Amino acid sequence: KEYKRLKVEVEKRVREAQEYVENVKSLLEELLGKNNIKGKIVGRVKHLYSVYKKLQKYNLTIDELDQIYDLIGFRVIVNTVEECYKTLGLVHALWTPIPGRFKDYISLPKPNMYQSLHTTVLGPNSRKIEIQIRTEYIDRIANEGIAAHFLYKEGILTSKHGHYKYLEWLSKLIELQKELKHPREFLESLKLDLFTDEIYVFTPKGDVIVLPVGATPLDFAYAIHTEIGNKCVRAFVNDKLVPLDYKLQTGDIVKIETSPYQKPSRDWLKIVVTGRAKGRIKQWFKREEKEKLINLGRELLNKELKKYKVIINTFLQELDKDSTLLENLKVNNLDELFYQIGIAKISAKSVARIFAEKTGRFISEEEELIEKVPKEIPKEKIFLEPAKDIIVVEGAKDILFHLAQCCKPIPGDEIVGYITRGKGISVHRTDCPNLKDLDSERLVEVKWGRYDNQNYPVHLFIICLDRKGLLANISSAISAAESNILKAEVRTTSDKKAFFEFYIEVNDKNHLDRIISNISKIEGVLNVERKLS
Repeated sequence: KEYKRLKVEVEKRVREAQEYVENVKSLLEELLGKNNIKGKIVGRVKHLYSVYKKLQKYNLTIDELDQIYDLIGFRVIVNTVEECYKTLGLVHALWTPIPGRFKDYISLPKPNMYQSLHTTVLGPNSRKIEIQIRTEYIDRIANEGIAAHFLYKEGILTSKHGHYKYLEWLSKLIELQKELKHPREFLESLKLDLFTDEIYVFTPKGDVIVLPVGATPLDFAYAIHTEIGNKCVRAFVNDKLVPLDYKLQTGDIVKIETSPYQKPSRDWLKIVVTGRAKGRIKQWFKREEKEKLINLGRELLNKELKKYKVIINTFLQELDKDSTLLENLKVNNLDELFYQIGIAKISAKSVARIFAEKTGRFISEEEELIEKVPKEIPKEKIFLEPAKDIIVVEGAKDILFHLAQCCKPIPGDEIVGYITRGKGISVHRTDCPNLKDLDSERLVEVKWGRYDNQNYPVHLFIICLDRKGLLANISSAISAAESNILKAEVRTTSDKKAFFEFYIEVNDKNHLDRIISNISKIEGVLNVERKLS
């Protein structure tokens, strides 16, 4: 219904405007002729969808259609850029320009290299009209896309007409597509750069950087160079220190300071608005994650090789002489092998065994340590930088790990590690009921490391003879042991039994044992046990 009504209103204005359009075209043609400028004039009424988007943008109704100043537009196409600016001056001399409505996209192209001069003037009968001025070459690129640039047959395919700029923009698109593998993610990043209004800011040397409205100093830094973005520590705008989430304005002079010790933060993804900046930050984290998994794979293989009295350097030297092992495993290089081991697609134990057989070394028989961990562990808590020393894998550093939620291990528990697919090592208690099917290929020995000032959740189940004040007694016993109660639940039965469930925080197993001991001494407590979640 709305579409039909809008169509009727626009078509009515088109019929009324036809004579007006022809009149303006005649005046512009006469203006060009008097000043010896060869060109052509195109008059048009905006496409229906464009009109609809304008109404939405300015929060107007169909009844307010006349408030859209550029419903009627004209395009003046001349031969050279110099004639574009000359025509602009003549148009402004003929009709009064509306302040703030002039845009020079020839000197400062849009990110997708769109170029044109845009102005809005009060034309005949004081009616607002939009006029675009451009060369034939620019017009063809605008209408037919970048492919037209390479198909243009007028013999002007040179750098001074923007050839290398178009290639640069196209190469950036290709680079962005490589970084963002998922099509939807690529499209969203592209939309961030293309479908926004622009601001124009300057480097301290006076170079112009075009950014979308809402861009921050971090977007500016990544627009200059990826490493400047990655190493950015502070920003100055017009010689004043500003936060990295500061919104830049047209005309700002931006200076970025870097540090070789700086690295991107995941919080930066909430600050930046350009597709380029978001892509570079995500790429950095993917690369860092991959490096950690490569190191994990290397250390796991090194540990397995030691069982055959082989050091990793010997393994590397043998591969230099004979790369058939890599070929048989269908990997291209050592880093890929270590990465595949790190994400558990290739077993370190199998690689070590194959290598030992190939080199005639004794193959030891391993004791079966424990049963297999399931592939899917629900709701795992991931520990990264702050807690990286809690779990130690012999001979390995900076290993990604998480404490499994199925058994919630705490320091002091007997534990075992399981190499997950892409999430590092999952740490389980050795009495975890999920360890059912034997899989020694993906189990590794782990131990507790440094865990000062860390709290761990524990679920306690308490059976009591019900009496008044029992909940207060148990709560006091837990608090006296300097433990925090996260949650408490209680239910009673007709036979005067009370069942308590407490979710508390402890430092380690000794701390938990002390709490259980305190609760067990309370009158009426029959049993206290730690439950698995």
